[in-house]
Amino acid sequence: MIITIVGGGSTFTPGIVKSIALRKEELEVDEIRLFDIDKERQDKLGVLVKWILEEDLKSDIKLTVTYDEKEAYTDADFIFAQMRVGKYAMRELDEKIPLKHGCVGQETCGCGGMAYGMRTIFPMIKVIDDVEKYAKPTYWILNYSNPASIVSEACRKLRPDARIINICDMPIAIIDVVAAALEVDKKDLVYDYYGLNHFGWFTSIEYKGEDVMPKLRDYIMDQKILLPAAYLKDKKALTSSNTNSNRHTKGSWYYVWKGVYEIMQNFPETLPNTYLNYYLQQKEFVEHSDPEHTRANEVMETREKNLFDGIDRYLATGEIDESVFYAGSHGDWIADLAIALKNDTKARFLVITENRGAIPNMPYDAMVEVPAYIGKKGPEVIAQDEIPLFQQGLMMQQLNSEKLLVEGCIEGSYEKVLKAFTLNKTVPSMKVAKEVLDDMIEANKGYWPELK
Repeated sequence: MIITIVGGGSTFTPGIVKSIALRKEELEVDEIRLFDIDKERQDKLGVLVKWILEEDLKSDIKLTVTYDEKEAYTDADFIFAQMRVGKYAMRELDEKIPLKHGCVGQETCGCGGMAYGMRTIFPMIKVIDDVEKYAKPTYWILNYSNPASIVSEACRKLRPDARIINICDMPIAIIDVVAAALEVDKKDLVYDYYGLNHFGWFTSIEYKGEDVMPKLRDYIMDQKILLPAAYLKDKKALTSSNTNSNRHTKGSWYYVWKGVYEIMQNFPETLPNTYLNYYLQQKEFVEHSDPEHTRANEVMETREKNLFDGIDRYLATGEIDESVFYAGSHGDWIADLAIALKNDTKARFLVITENRGAIPNMPYDAMVEVPAYIGKKGPEVIAQDEIPLFQQGLMMQQLNSEKLLVEGCIEGSYEKVLKAFTLNKTVPSMKVAKEVLDDMIEANKGYWPELK
């Protein structure tokens, strides 16, 4: 059993490897391979991963660190894909260029997400082609490279037969926070959800068979934010990004969790995915953003810096500080998904998949995010009822923006990409869309296909 991690130089790699190793018996994993095109980053991460396996966990799992596609994928069973094309330097531009024009500056939403998506489409297709060439015929690619909505639409269009499941950990992070707020074990929560990636709604949450949405709604209205009461005691620590604790609850994330309360004041029936703030409160989120210091800067100054400083310290002194690497629900969820596929457990997960009637009043070929039972043949999607007009209207606008973007990227069509930017709800006008797009083209030279 071989698991290959594409993007082995990611700061998330140590936590994911730990999650895999702790499930060695269920996965029957013999070898973990790290594959990245950035040798310097991956070599450093490889040092930490080696320590985790050999010293921390005393595991006999073989570790291979490689920069060669054939070595990375030959006979692999699972490929965990976590690419960040352009790394944090490009993420910073994704966030700052839209803000310069008064638009939401966000990694996966709006213009920034579309820029990131256009950088990622063809590298992801190359991964699929290389995996098809070298891996076992029964391979599964578990892709959590962002922006998952755009990447999944491109994979559907260009490689419809690929054995790939596109996933996102944000709903899981929200459930973590919900469980902490309600002071219950998240393992006992069962929820229903529908939407597009980073664009969805929880319609029900049950704890041991009890509907806890009313209790959760009351909690959010009382606290005026969706965060556990324990987190709210020290607002200074909460709004500081200088920490390695729950990465989804620090720094500028504070406004995102507060935004859940603001949305639910008006639309209380469902619990929104936190990313809906960028579409429903565009103006407000631009106003409290710092165009000179965005979340990309927060991450570079904390998680990135702390991890690589910690590795350098280990190389110099032999002392390891486990707090420098993030481990938690992110890695656990991906490893558990692999277990469900391998062992045919029919466990329930949220996945991004072709609609095919799962949401009756959405297009058949829409890539939607819905619950599914996972077994050896892949997702068995749980059908939903027709969704309300408000959600359907929002989803159709976002879906068509993403479809136009993918078509424009594949065809090299400036007009289609401009239409995608214009249609996106985070952009106020066609003129602004063109200004942002032209700046994005300049910034993404060497990453995007030429647009004519």
